[in-house]
Amino acid sequence: MRPLDRLTSIKGKLSVLIVVAVTVAIVAIVFGWRTGLKPEARAVLAMAFALLMVQFVARGMTSPLREMAAGARAMAAGDYNRRVVATSRDEVGELARAFNKMATELAEVDRMRRDLVANVSHELRTPITALQAVLENLVDGIEPPDPRALATLLRQVERLGRLVEQLLELSRLESGGVPLEIAPFAVTPFLEQSAHEARVAAELAGRDVQILVDVLPADLCVAADVERVHQVVANLLDNAVRHSPAGGAVRVRARVLAAGIEIDVIDQGPGIAPEDAERVFERFFRSDASRSAAIGGTGLGLAIARWVVDLHGGSIRADRNTPTGCRMVVQLPRRVA
Repeated sequence: MRPLDRLTSIKGKLSVLIVVAVTVAIVAIVFGWRTGLKPEARAVLAMAFALLMVQFVARGMTSPLREMAAGARAMAAGDYNRRVVATSRDEVGELARAFNKMATELAEVDRMRRDLVANVSHELRTPITALQAVLENLVDGIEPPDPRALATLLRQVERLGRLVEQLLELSRLESGGVPLEIAPFAVTPFLEQSAHEARVAAELAGRDVQILVDVLPADLCVAADVERVHQVVANLLDNAVRHSPAGGAVRVRARVLAAGIEIDVIDQGPGIAPEDAERVFERFFRSDASRSAAIGGTGLGLAIARWVVDLHGGSIRADRNTPTGCRMVVQLPRRVA
């Protein structure tokens, strides 16, 4: 029971405590005088009753502070599951609610850290194991150093390089160490160039996928960091091409919004389940882990894309395409502050 929880100010609670303590002391003194107690006994009785009443009335004022102190010690030891009972409406209650929010966010950060370590370890172990196996065969003379074996080594080294490069890039983005270089540019030639690069990569990978560009109006312009936006579009096109069926088509569209532009990348692949539409932007998340790993994805491209879009003050989301496929939607402001 916390009698003073309804009060919205700790000053008000202290005022009530003083009034209650004085009132109880006066009542105790009057009671002692009527019962014939000595002045010393009346004083002791008044203090005892006042202290007891203050302890009862003040119940809940300091307990959140003690809980927060215990919770802080627990979090220092690595336990982020401690929460504080926050029922009061005063400043202490606000502090308790802020403490609970902080504890929840720290728990989530700790979970992401552990997941990151586990995922990075897994992603690094796979190409390293393949490299070790091939190199051991070459050293032991089981396989000759033919072009096929060397090509396998090169693919694994390239995969390691992409993973390390994307991890460093994501780390720089999260730390805010990547300033944006905002400048106006034309959207049509920008998307045409991005589509051309994706076509070349698809041909080298042996994928038969068309990439179509549609921009309205044709002279659409936007002010943004062209290199960073290219990074976003390239990641989206790479995902779309990898998940599209042979003979399929990937469409890149750009349209005008009231406050900016919208860029869509639409594929004809299996699409993304609604429950995974938000999680696909998490680091290393894969809605189809076995398939994605087989075709070489690192699970970091969409996480990087979200950070870049967020830095521009825009948004990115994954929608289902009708009748099949995925529609990645990027919205950017016309001018970045």
